[in-house]
Amino acid sequence: MQEKHLYEYAVIRIVPRVEREEFLNVGVILYCSSKGFLQALYKLDKARLKAFSCQLEAAELLEYLQSLERICKGGKHSGPIGTLPIASRFRWLTATRSTVIQTSKIHPGFCTEPQETLLRLYNQLVL
Repeated sequence: MQEKHLYEYAVIRIVPRVEREEFLNVGVILYCSSKGFLQALYKLDKARLKAFSCQLEAAELLEYLQSLERICKGGKHSGPIGTLPIASRFRWLTATRSTVIQTSKIHPGFCTEPQETLLRLYNQLVL
């Protein structure tokens, strides 16, 4: 039997008007401490975004999403947050914010392979 690993994930959301509490799921961040895994997977569907909110610029949002991905990967090229330990990066990425790009609350689970779990969650919650 394969070993099960605790993981945590949050859904990445676009929230055009925070006061309305409406959002569009665009990605997932998954963290698995025992595997040293932290990765974000996202897709910004421009047609869906335009139907949801015509005031948002897809190019600007994409830059922000790419920065989340760089922070997940870590290293000097990802700024000061990217140099933090992996757990601290996940906590920073999933901290409560009142901005256009937010994450859901953190949800736990068990998996055998974090990459497969990330893809499954992405397909279930974003696509």
